[in-house]
Amino acid sequence: MRFVMVTGMSGGGKSTAMRLLEDMGYYCVDNLPVLLIDKFLELLATSNTEITKAALGVDVRTDQSFAETERVLRSLRQNGMVFEVLFMDASDAVLVKRYKESRRMHPLCTEGRPRIEDGIAREREILKKVKKDADYVIDTSKLLTRELKEELDRIFVRNEEYNSLMVNILSFGFKYGIPADADLVFDVRFLPNPFYIDELKYLTGNDRGVQDYVMGFPEAGTFLDKLLDLLQFLIPNYVKEGKYQLVVAIGCTGGRHRSVTLANELYRRLKNREATYGVSLSHRDI
Repeated sequence: MRFVMVTGMSGGGKSTAMRLLEDMGYYCVDNLPVLLIDKFLELLATSNTEITKAALGVDVRTDQSFAETERVLRSLRQNGMVFEVLFMDASDAVLVKRYKESRRMHPLCTEGRPRIEDGIAREREILKKVKKDADYVIDTSKLLTRELKEELDRIFVRNEEYNSLMVNILSFGFKYGIPADADLVFDVRFLPNPFYIDELKYLTGNDRGVQDYVMGFPEAGTFLDKLLDLLQFLIPNYVKEGKYQLVVAIGCTGGRHRSVTLANELYRRLKNREATYGVSLSHRDI
């Protein structure tokens, strides 16, 4: 029996993760009362069940202090129960945006403190230890649903090693500002600009013509080789320090040609490596 406890920040993607796990063959139960967790696992462990994979969703709606949940988890481990904890997270800014778009109140908002930001801050404090002790942490701030599905498939279907770091490759245009959440910023305006080539002006780095033009300069390949070498050095050290998300931002003037081409190529190279971290790709300005 493989048992996964799915928890995390409200709005962090727990419900989506549960739905995807169900599609992967897991028997999923969401928001079971904490006092029934023991009984649920006991039923799953009986010899006459055909269930071999199960996931249980628990969050602050079930146990607002999370003290009882932590007690149950400790008790389960002390009694020899083997299970994994998946913690779904996102940045505060993304969580606020998701709540505003859904027009829902955060479950920890109160009459005295009705702001979404207050509820998020309180929830982070409550879940701090659970996140620290989790087997897997997935930050969904920049993840598409299909990318989340790929990461869950790696962990819970293909059983590949995963160290909870998500490397986000992001292209952008300097004329629109540097991304506020970028950890590493690289300026590729040293390469000739396809914007000034009439037949390429209205295309992007997702088009073959622009890709061939940009990658046709030896400096583009040299830059990617050196950047990949740098990331190979940095990533294990970021993992060691407990970092969950690394945003690598590649910028050109408008964020449509050079940066997109090189971001695509860096993403391809990182994905082709047998890495223990996740990789996602996004283009801010196209």
